[in-house]
Amino acid sequence: MTELAVITPCYRGDVALFRELHRSVLDFTPPDTVHHVFVPPQDKHLFTEFVGPRCQVTVRSELLPRHYVRLPKEIYVNLKRPWPALRPWVMQQTVKIAATSELDADVVLVADSDAVFIRPITAERFRASDGSLLLHREERAVKPEMTRHVLWHQVARDLLGLPPAPPPPLPDYVTPLNYWDPAVVRAMQQRIAESTGRAWMDAFNAQLHISEFILYGVFVDEVLDKRPDDGGVACANYYDRVPMDHDGAIAFADGLAPETVAIMISSHSGTPEEVRQTAIKRCAENLAGKYNI
Repeated sequence: MTELAVITPCYRGDVALFRELHRSVLDFTPPDTVHHVFVPPQDKHLFTEFVGPRCQVTVRSELLPRHYVRLPKEIYVNLKRPWPALRPWVMQQTVKIAATSELDADVVLVADSDAVFIRPITAERFRASDGSLLLHREERAVKPEMTRHVLWHQVARDLLGLPPAPPPPLPDYVTPLNYWDPAVVRAMQQRIAESTGRAWMDAFNAQLHISEFILYGVFVDEVLDKRPDDGGVACANYYDRVPMDHDGAIAFADGLAPETVAIMISSHSGTPEEVRQTAIKRCAENLAGKYNI
């Protein structure tokens, strides 16, 4: 068993971002950490440069049972229940759950392709003092106006056989860098199967609106009833749809919390690559200054 594994669903449009993320995995995770990237079949050749002892590239449909059929535009159909079809964004979530459940690792880091590690990490970063795994949770962060998040909470509770969600505010478990326990994921899969009377994947993929991170968080907090400590700000995020500028990149990097090990500047922000690199370089400079290296 390894301490850490990293999972990233990706596709051809994010190859450059993945290259930066993978470089940071090599730089900042233990030498036995393997980065698992899951891609559409037509994109696999674009990721062969990364294949090696620390990177495995897998066609994501290999995680699906045979009764799933691939259609154009990366839409899949469950032949046992063709409607609704499996949308690409739900497919990415399915990959994260299915892949994590099969990994022999203490902690699985689920990283978006536009995230990048900026500090050395081990599995201990994601464990409480008693050895239990922390949980990314932002208390009372889901407000009534966040209708999609509220819906995701209700869908999660339906799949897990829980009573209706209380009114907001609710906890938010969504982040571009999450940390999961494979044993917990397997228990979550079993709970979904027991609650719905269907294979967990079929029940999950039948949803039009769902969040894998909220599903995992609700399961840990309310089914397992563990209420583990949150992990602090593991990943500092820039979600704005306005491009970050040079000064903003410096301020962003200089404002990171001590527990932050990664940053994410959303690809949807339109931030120029040179500005993104400014933020990453500044993080490296700050790290070097901290450790006098």
